[in-house]
Amino acid sequence: MPRIENEPKLDFKDVLLRPKRSTLKSRADVDLDRTYEFRNSKQTYSGVPVVASNMDTVGTFEMASALNKHRLFTTIHKHYTVDEWKDFAAAADDSTFDNIAVSSGISDNDFHKLAAIIENVPQLRYICLDVANGYSESFVDFIRRVREAYPSHTIMAGNVVTGEMVEELILSGADIVKVGIGPGSVCTTRKKAGVGYPQLSAEIRFLECADAAHGLNGHVMSDGGCTNPGDVAKAFGAGADFVMIGGLFAGHDQSGGDLIETNGKKFKLFYGMSSDTAMKKHHGSVAEYRASEGKTITIPYRGDVNATVLDVLGGIRSACTYTGAKQLKELSKRATFIRVTQQTNDMYVPYEVPNLPAGPK
Repeated sequence: MPRIENEPKLDFKDVLLRPKRSTLKSRADVDLDRTYEFRNSKQTYSGVPVVASNMDTVGTFEMASALNKHRLFTTIHKHYTVDEWKDFAAAADDSTFDNIAVSSGISDNDFHKLAAIIENVPQLRYICLDVANGYSESFVDFIRRVREAYPSHTIMAGNVVTGEMVEELILSGADIVKVGIGPGSVCTTRKKAGVGYPQLSAEIRFLECADAAHGLNGHVMSDGGCTNPGDVAKAFGAGADFVMIGGLFAGHDQSGGDLIETNGKKFKLFYGMSSDTAMKKHHGSVAEYRASEGKTITIPYRGDVNATVLDVLGGIRSACTYTGAKQLKELSKRATFIRVTQQTNDMYVPYEVPNLPAGPK
């Protein structure tokens, strides 16, 4: 008989953070820096643990350079060539390598390309091993292979949503486990495969996942589902050590994707890495044995990403101020979630003021 878990599972939209007494006088007093020492690599990280996703419309070299100025992290997408990596390394500021990871799939070709990039760009310290289904035995074996080849590199790996698999990935060599299946704005795994886990419960399962990781001196990264700065704050409140963002960082000058202009308005292309668009672009076609598990959309062009970064960081600081957390690391200890049926009052929706004719001079 199939097993059914009857207790409610929650997404970001289902909860709010409860305010608590605070001694903070200003949002400027909040410290968003975190410092981590990683279990397997023995390396140390220090920065603001907000991470740009390794989608090719988000995890670009240009994005990495922009986010590094704010000490945010970027997982660079896996489709850059070795020569493109060499060109980037020659021009990049040395500090950029404190806040970027090279991404890889799990085929033999992926391993050889990863090895070539690391050989030619020895400044790289972080590796992101990324698959849609982190529960496969071949993925676990690949983590072991990479850990053996690169014992002092910090490895991010995922995605999973359960504590026992978090433990297995860490014991196999991962330092940071990515948590989340299906919550992304351009991910359709839940529709196509019927598989997933509501993201906040996957993270409140961080009370399971994070406890499992932290019990082994490992770390967890929330991946997917953040539609606004408040969701990022909720992810940290639920116990995430890092929070990965896709859609919020799409549509900018530093993002990938074609710029499209229609009726005087500008848009950028944004798509999931398992979408028809991505698979046709990078592999020539969608294999007959699989379904597309991503969609392709256009989003309004947003200009420079720095404005979005400040908005996200400002929202996290506000959450810390409302809950009395002087430092980001205190937010999960101070967080109490309230279940709600409505996030916001949408009676009045902003609209663009039309261009009115000029009045008399």
